[in-house]
Amino acid sequence: MTRAAAIRARSWRIALPASPALQGAIGLALGSVLWEVTGRTIGGVLIPPFSAVIGRLVDLILSGEIAESLVVSLGNLALGLSISLVVGIGVGSAMGWWRSVDYALSPYVNALLTAPSLVFAPIFFSFWGVGRESIIALIVMYAVFVLIVNTSIAIRSVPEELVEMATCYSASRFQVFRYVVLPTATPLILAGVRLAVGRAVKGMINGEMFIAVVGLGRIIVISGRQLDVASVLAVLIVVVLVALALMRVLLIVEQRLTGWLPETARTG
Repeated sequence: MTRAAAIRARSWRIALPASPALQGAIGLALGSVLWEVTGRTIGGVLIPPFSAVIGRLVDLILSGEIAESLVVSLGNLALGLSISLVVGIGVGSAMGWWRSVDYALSPYVNALLTAPSLVFAPIFFSFWGVGRESIIALIVMYAVFVLIVNTSIAIRSVPEELVEMATCYSASRFQVFRYVVLPTATPLILAGVRLAVGRAVKGMINGEMFIAVVGLGRIIVISGRQLDVASVLAVLIVVVLVALALMRVLLIVEQRLTGWLPETARTG
């Protein structure tokens, strides 16, 4: 690269906003403008303008409908995700640590991971009927298997040299797992948790829409029947904000758990 080209590239980088938060805000602003223009160009029936969707969201918030439905949805999500974390990390750790467990469970885990999770909704409905148990089961179905696979891969990816070094210092098998394997695998496990959170939110909405018409899914179903696209998109914004908030909380937890690692060894 010539000196002049290097100077131009450097000046271009300097012209960009340095703050990631500011860059994200600019991206959201541009997306909102594009949405507004598209909605007003195509027509408000198919794609309502961004301003109309925000106005509808404000109406739903002021009426208390969003708050009431959000409490129900977050309760289902918290229970389903908690079960998924316990089962997913537990089973995944066992599969990664013991080869015999991996050989025994891998066919089932991989089959259920690739199967469409929504097809299990009628099965859960036949077991528990219209209730939160069916929704929670569907959330677990969406989230747990990606957690199992990522956790098992994270455990197996720990360098063998670290395990051998701990063994040479007379560490027991439990101590090796607790103080060497688990901390080293934590970044990859948390990457799986990120994927599981996104899938759990999808499971929550699908369960509320197709099993029991409650929570945010209830608003989507009723609005869809009335062809109220603005309300559907308004609830979709709330769902996305919930997912982003969970990702932010997870990022804070990740920074605390992996703060001792070099920057290049973290997941993001």
